Amino acid sequence: MKTLDLRPFEIGSDDYLALIEADTAFWAIVPRDQAESSRTTGIATAFRKKAEDFQDEMKALRFHQQPSAVYVNPTERCNLNCTYCYIPDDLRRSGEQMETRKLLNALERLLAYFRSSLPKEVTPQVIFHGAEPLLNREGVFAAIQHFGDSFSYGIQTNSTLLTEDDVAFLREHRVSIGISLDAPDAGIANKLRHTWAGRGVFDEVGRAMKLLEGYPAYSVISTVTSENARQQVGMVEFLHERKAPVCMLNAVRCTQPRSRTVKPSDEEAARHYIAALERSHELYKATGRKLVVANFANILLSILAPNARRLMCDISPCGGGRCFFALAPNGDLFPCSEFIGLPEFKGGNVFCDEIPAVLASEAFKKVTGRKVENIAECADCEIRHFCGSPCPAEAHEANGGMDQRGTFCEFYKEQARYAFRLISENRADDFLWDHWDEGLDTTFSL
Repeated sequence: MKTLDLRPFEIGSDDYLALIEADTAFWAIVPRDQAESSRTTGIATAFRKKAEDFQDEMKALRFHQQPSAVYVNPTERCNLNCTYCYIPDDLRRSGEQMETRKLLNALERLLAYFRSSLPKEVTPQVIFHGAEPLLNREGVFAAIQHFGDSFSYGIQTNSTLLTEDDVAFLREHRVSIGISLDAPDAGIANKLRHTWAGRGVFDEVGRAMKLLEGYPAYSVISTVTSENARQQVGMVEFLHERKAPVCMLNAVRCTQPRSRTVKPSDEEAARHYIAALERSHELYKATGRKLVVANFANILLSILAPNARRLMCDISPCGGGRCFFALAPNGDLFPCSEFIGLPEFKGGNVFCDEIPAVLASEAFKKVTGRKVENIAECADCEIRHFCGSPCPAEAHEANGGMDQRGTFCEFYKEQARYAFRLISENRADDFLWDHWDEGLDTTFSL
């Protein structure tokens, strides 16, 4: 029988706190004055009966997932020179671009792998990623046309090259579209995201948002830096007014040295982020229309229903190399796009190596073997399976190794506290996608 270790976790409430058994991600919210007794009776007894099931569920989630997605980088080039980009400058200026013929060949090989490894009912996913994938529009669109329903598709684009015809094509093929915008006003947005010549692209992104209005499978990613951390409430208001269905307010990845120069403090990032989440809730109550902040929704799901989470960054090992992997324009394979440009994480090449061998390579094992239990500052943390100490690429590059924590520790703790407060207030569903729990089974309720 598992040793019980229900620990109190402060959630910023006068009346309640959380009890968390970190190894299994089991939790309960209890009145503050009943916390001590709850650790030894009632909840504790119920936990013991299900402890092995919880343990097995977490092991399956963390160590027995099968890759079902690939981030395809059809070009290393980008028409923008954003201040915090994790891709090295020389690649974005004059890097390689995959010919259409080679892209189709690569996807054919990937499809053969997925067909051999996934259940027939599972459709593998291809996310065209970047640099800027629309610089290789011909190849991307030819691939979608050629493979049709063999894959489900997504594309992450800065949207400056997106035309009306492009949107029509992507909608016809039910492609999920992610675009990027970092601030609700041109001044800050253009300072952060601009061309190589220094020209801001706020107006172009606004034009793209008008083309995408009404399309349910589009989202807006906002990268949060020290330059725009205070703009998060305004960003939520801006996107809600323009009827964006989903956004992400992502703390900047600190993989590259220059991105570290614009890292906000954890306290500043968290304060404005939670204010933005509260504002999204106010707008939902006022209008009946949600703007889901997907990266926070993922933290909520990691607590409420771990297997329902849609993103695999906030768990260890992360999804890189075990739930998805990334294809570079020359065919090289990496655990995640964050590692492109870091040669030691190349696991092989799609044109030369078998995919199972790549997934089992030492380069991939560096990522898939990273566990919070082996990170000194995380091993004893109550929320280690709601956070995962992301991201391994930035831990390696910014903090000195895979055995180091990520760069936004306190920010994640504040997210967890806020998520538990919402659960205690019966407001959590208001921050999640409608019908998020359809098809899920409840394994424990007390």
